[in-house]
Amino acid sequence: MVRIGQVDLDRESGIVAAIGRDAIDTAKQARSMGANILEVRLDLLGIRDIDEAAALLKDLKEQVGLPIITTNRCTGEGGQWSGSEADRIELLISTIEGADAVDVELSAPLRSKVVDAAKSAGKTIIISSHDFTTTPSTDVMQSTLAQARDAGADIAKLAVTPGSTSDTLRLLEVTHQAGIPVCTIAMGRLGAHTRVVAPLYGSVLTYGAVDEAMAPGQLKIDELKHMLELLS
Repeated sequence: MVRIGQVDLDRESGIVAAIGRDAIDTAKQARSMGANILEVRLDLLGIRDIDEAAALLKDLKEQVGLPIITTNRCTGEGGQWSGSEADRIELLISTIEGADAVDVELSAPLRSKVVDAAKSAGKTIIISSHDFTTTPSTDVMQSTLAQARDAGADIAKLAVTPGSTSDTLRLLEVTHQAGIPVCTIAMGRLGAHTRVVAPLYGSVLTYGAVDEAMAPGQLKIDELKHMLELLS
C-alpha cells in the first residue's frame, strides 16, 4: 500500500500542486482547485534556512491541511538550487519530519542519505529522474524505474520529453507494465495529454499548475481534475 498522508494512492491517483512561489496563498488556491497533495519546491521558493523551511511546513499544515511532498531540485534536473550539494541535501533531509513524502533525484550523489532518513521517519520516498531533451529507449526507461525501486523508492518517478506520439505511447506502455508504484510524465506539448492519461495506465501521481506551469506541458489543476473525473 502506498500513501502520501491521508491520500491512498492504491485507490486513486494523487493530484499534486507544485508550489514554487507565494507558498501559503498558492497552496490555498491549489486546494480550492482540487489538488489533494502539495509539492513544496524549496529551490523555487528560495528557501535556504532549515528553520525557515520548518516554519513554512508548519504553516502549510495548519492553514491548508493537505499532505506535503518536499523537494529541493538540483539544476541538472530542472531545479534552481544554487548552493552546494551537501547543503541542498541537508536542507531536504531537515524537512522530512514536517512532510509526508520526500522527492530526491536518482542521480543525486547523496541520495542514500535522504532515503535512509525518510525510511527512519516512516515517510514515503519518491526517487525521480528527468530527461528534458529526449524519451529514452523502452529498455532504458524500464531500467531507470527499476533502479529507483532498488534504491529504496516507494514511488519511482520518470519524466521524459517526447519527440513524437510514439514516444508517449512507449512511456504509457512502460507505465502499464511497471509492476511497481510509478509516476510517469511526458513533458511538453506532445506529452500534455499524458498528465491525464498516465493515471489510467498506473501512474499514481499527476502534477498540475495553479497558475504558471512548473514544468513543460503542465495543465491547470482544475482542468486536470475535471478531465480525470470524466475518464474515471
